[in-house]
Amino acid sequence: MAGKGKMMKVKNEVLLKCPTGIRGLDEITGGGLPQGRPTLVCGGTGCGKTLFAMEFLLRGALHHDEPGVFMSFEEKPDELVQNYASLGFNLKDLLARHLLALDYVHIERSEIEETGEYDLEGLFIRLGHAIDSVGAKRVVLDTVEALFSGFSSESILRAELRRLFRFLKAKGVTAIVTGEQGERTLTRYGLEEYVADCVIFLNHTVVEQVATRRLRIIKYRGSSHGTNEYPFLIDEQGFSVMPITSLGLDHRASTERVSTGIPRLDTMLGGKGYYRGSSILVTGTAGTGKSSMAAHFVNAACRRGERCLYFAFEESQSQILRNMRSIGLDLEQWVEKGLLRFHTTRPTIYGLEMHLVTMHKAVEGFSPAIVVIDPISNLVTTATESEVKSMLCRLVDYLKLKQITAFCTDLTTTSASLERTEVGISSLMDAWLLLQNIESSGERNRGLYILKARGIAHSNQVREFLLTDQGVNLRDVYVGQGGVLTGAARIAQEAKDRASAIDRRQETERKQRELERRKKIVEAQIASLQEEFEIEQEELQRIVTHEKLNDEALMRESLELAKARQADSVASSAINRKSSKGEGTQ
Repeated sequence: MAGKGKMMKVKNEVLLKCPTGIRGLDEITGGGLPQGRPTLVCGGTGCGKTLFAMEFLLRGALHHDEPGVFMSFEEKPDELVQNYASLGFNLKDLLARHLLALDYVHIERSEIEETGEYDLEGLFIRLGHAIDSVGAKRVVLDTVEALFSGFSSESILRAELRRLFRFLKAKGVTAIVTGEQGERTLTRYGLEEYVADCVIFLNHTVVEQVATRRLRIIKYRGSSHGTNEYPFLIDEQGFSVMPITSLGLDHRASTERVSTGIPRLDTMLGGKGYYRGSSILVTGTAGTGKSSMAAHFVNAACRRGERCLYFAFEESQSQILRNMRSIGLDLEQWVEKGLLRFHTTRPTIYGLEMHLVTMHKAVEGFSPAIVVIDPISNLVTTATESEVKSMLCRLVDYLKLKQITAFCTDLTTTSASLERTEVGISSLMDAWLLLQNIESSGERNRGLYILKARGIAHSNQVREFLLTDQGVNLRDVYVGQGGVLTGAARIAQEAKDRASAIDRRQETERKQRELERRKKIVEAQIASLQEEFEIEQEELQRIVTHEKLNDEALMRESLELAKARQADSVASSAINRKSSKGEGTQ
């Protein structure tokens, strides 16, 4: 029982954490930095260490009612006030409300002397006073190298760092100490990471003239934490981190359907369109109409009153609006109503992971029902194909988790197979449509194919894809003896077929008239023969009647002759019998 009680006691001891208020970081750290313990934030020049530390103080003061102390060894208080005003932080107001204390400590190497047992007792007193003056719960020291710039003894540095961290723990404050990156170590002296409870490394790299910022948690005593590299963004809203670990495949699959904006395409997709929250991919070579399909989808969603976020990497907002007016789509009305928002940038403006962070922030800020990425293939210019695929996988999973329908376009090349994507993400998509140029009779026309649509009984037919003044129009393709015909070849063949049909109809009508004429002739012949037959029949009947009258006359003459001769009764009886049988007398 005693052993069981000890186990329960250990289980209930949970490491307390201090929320940073920095978007994404608390998720990675499982709640924030270790409360009441020091954290080392290190990295190269310009990676964002000072901003990270300052925002930790400001978020604590503004959102968690935890005053803070910022002790700087490089920047003066008025410089800090001016720098962070550009990010929307009013440090003067926080100073006046005693939620923040700024202190600048100037250290000159010539003033430092190593004599016997070196200590920083004066610094501790000054720091302790600042903490007590505002009742600080959070403290920042920026940067630690300035403290030890005049000393070369490694043993002294290690001892004083440990004493500094013990002092901060004794004061019960959650502290951030910033440090510069060394050539082969995390920090310049390679010592700080051994005495801090939590070490966060910020990296700012430039690859092929594209800058990328990443954050990694090197260690976190007493707590589990994310171990990957996470992209972070510094903008007018401050510091934000994008968690990029793979999301579990546990998002809810919606049964609601949303229109494609093209009626005949809806019919091809079971009459209802795409599933809400699904991912749609439209691929094709240049000029096949991928962006036009995206615009139709967006237009239909805005008509339903849904918000749409459009990420464009090739055209400006004004150019997209102008181009879509040529096919009868007025997207500007939705922009004015706040239902459609464009985010247009060149893919080379920053690194791939920064694009992911930017998209994440834009989605969080706008809460759209539809997100369009046009085209995803442009992202390959900032990273490798595998990196782009990984980034898009995380983005698609994130959008599915929020039940946001993702519509992606991808530019393919004619030299490669059209039934593949530039970044190999077709397997991630729920629906895949292919737009293809069909060349015949000196023309290039467009055809649409549905390569797959998960969970939807879709058409396997090819449709001719037309861009008209009234938008996209899908027509049944014409299959002739030479194969699928489109454009002028189709029109010519249809004209030939119509002429052939007219000829066949006229020939049929001629044959019908000929048959009718022959019928009348036959009927006339039948009538004539019938008349001849009736005449002959009447003649025969007249002859038969005449013969009968002659026989009767002969019989009467025979009876009269026999009577005149006084023939006996036997002879008379024989004559009568002959008469009754129609026999004549000799």
